[in-house]
Amino acid sequence: MWFWEKDSIEYEVFKQYEYALSRIGVDFDREDVQDVLEACSFGLEDALKSVIAYWVWLQQQERLMEYPSAVLIRALDEQWKPRSWCDEWLNLPQLQSQGQRWYEGAAKVWGYDQRNQLVVNIVCEKGKDYIVFTNSKEMLVETAWRWGWERVLKYATS
Repeated sequence: MWFWEKDSIEYEVFKQYEYALSRIGVDFDREDVQDVLEACSFGLEDALKSVIAYWVWLQQQERLMEYPSAVLIRALDEQWKPRSWCDEWLNLPQLQSQGQRWYEGAAKVWGYDQRNQLVVNIVCEKGKDYIVFTNSKEMLVETAWRWGWERVLKYATS
């Protein structure tokens, strides 16, 4: 399914917005979505932001986005530019991944310093979020939620 090399700028841009767009309902497994993403050589980030901004506007109007994949295709084809954008939208609970929510929760429970000393990264691979700890151990985020904060802390410090 990957449209670009993992070390490309396009890949990095896409990864910033991928989860939010998935939560909105964009189906990246659809062939037409993959085709338009592969063909996109200009305006990728603006189009991705535009779809999210449009979704936020619809939410404010208490309306649903019908056919989110088609909206993304149109945004890429027509090179939409966001009328407004706020980075904080990516932090809306409806658009956050489990990993993002866990990472923020760890800062609240353990404190920022301890979390930053223990957690190297949250990685999303094949639809699963993993926590990478500084002790070289990894854990699925869903496992971390089941285990609870104290048990995960022991795991991360041992």
